Amino acid sequence: MAYKKIRMELNKKIALVAHDNKKIELVEWAKFNRDLLAHHKIFATGTTGTLLERELKFPITKLQSGPLGGDQQIGAKIVDNEIDFLIFFWDPLEQQAHDPDIKALLRMAVVWNIPIACDRASADFIISSPLMDKTYDRLIPDYDVYRNRKVTGVETPPLPIPGVTDGKRRRSTDAAAATV
Repeated sequence: MAYKKIRMELNKKIALVAHDNKKIELVEWAKFNRDLLAHHKIFATGTTGTLLERELKFPITKLQSGPLGGDQQIGAKIVDNEIDFLIFFWDPLEQQAHDPDIKALLRMAVVWNIPIACDRASADFIISSPLMDKTYDRLIPDYDVYRNRKVTGVETPPLPIPGVTDGKRRRSTDAAAATV
């Protein structure tokens, strides 16, 4: 399989997301790592973004709340290379109304090969990695092969539809005349 490189610049684009039961834990983690986070661009969903901005005292790009589409906005930013990694403190013991959106967000992170931390220990390892203060080329599969794949039946001319000639349906009088 062919791969492409996507450059993560020195200043990373980081998404911080937390479920309700994990918001305090994420805010505490972010306060502990404030100086490391301060020179990066931070994105967050809904209430989490408001809490982080108030506690960290630097601007956070706030998106919608997760259930209102914020998780999907983060996923779209991952696809558009506007987010380099995801710190998502989620609660594995509590079902969320927007679980399909959460699964889609995590799927996009894996498809686009960005680092993901879903708990404090993983977040600590990511934020303290020597790669945080360097550029980094992450590899992704060359999706152009997928985008340009031949789809069965699409390249073939459409089947004729009875009563249609050159894209126009024949009038019933024309059809009657044709049978005489």
